[in-house]
Amino acid sequence: MALGPVYIVMGVSGSGKTTVGRLLASQLTLPFHDADDFHSAANVAKMRAGTPLTDADRQGWLADLADGITTWERAGGAVLACSALKESYRRTLQAGAQNPLRWVFLDGSVELLRSRLQARKGHYMGAALLDSQLATLEPPKYGLRLPLEGKNPEELVAQILRSNRGA
Repeated sequence: MALGPVYIVMGVSGSGKTTVGRLLASQLTLPFHDADDFHSAANVAKMRAGTPLTDADRQGWLADLADGITTWERAGGAVLACSALKESYRRTLQAGAQNPLRWVFLDGSVELLRSRLQARKGHYMGAALLDSQLATLEPPKYGLRLPLEGKNPEELVAQILRSNRGA
């Protein structure tokens, strides 16, 4: 049985990972998963309190996501929205897959990201944690990098699909 592709839509909070990921999954008829749903209650409580997570906080979360990637690949593929801020985190996620993951990095200006986070209601990841995420971010030197300015989610998904056809 052929393994399905696993797309990781990544970036800092406010970049639109969930929105773009859901649209992409719909277009590709693949299941969508949000890495936020895999955080422990303790991690969510820390972030809700405005405390950035440490690498140690993320270990179990990343291991669970890597296990999920193994399962999703065998089931025909999936789209995962995940910050994946550091190269070491991306290596952990890749370790769960037999084939290369398809990385999509949503890259926006600090002003755009902050304005989106300030407008967001009911999410534990607030604007206060943006600076720590940007300080942690190690932009990948591979995959598809999509600047956010001037683009709506549908345009971003169209770019991903065009890039996919060229792969």
